[in-house]
Amino acid sequence: MLKIILTIVLLVILAVASLFFYKAQKSKSGTAPGLASNQLAQCPTSPNCSCSEYSEDSSHYAEPINFSGKPAEDSFAAVKTAIESLGGKVVVAESHYLAASFESGFFGFVDDFEARLDEQAQLIHVRSASRVGHSDLGANLKRVNAVKNAL
Repeated sequence: MLKIILTIVLLVILAVASLFFYKAQKSKSGTAPGLASNQLAQCPTSPNCSCSEYSEDSSHYAEPINFSGKPAEDSFAAVKTAIESLGGKVVVAESHYLAASFESGFFGFVDDFEARLDEQAQLIHVRSASRVGHSDLGANLKRVNAVKNAL
């Protein structure tokens, strides 16, 4: 009886691990959503995204980066450096927008990180979101805060 239970538990663990590896591979295809009407994309309803662009979306909201009193170009360049120092790979770097990807350690899930420079408001809006899955256990909000802290 114990042998049957252990076999069932092992099969369940293997099935769950296989599902995670499949989803991780699936997350490797795709790109960041980019800008729409000069704004970062809104977060989906799932809790695996944080964004500073939409303060009314309190469940996904993260404070933007305020760079008042500093040159905009230097501040935006510092965000790029912070992303790279945290293990992110910058895939798009424009004067007012950048997109990067982060890959998790064990399974290799890919998350997108985006930043948009708003020179008028002296803010850098940020968005970090998982490409697949429902929950991220707070990883994207932690990433946003880690980028801010690296500055």
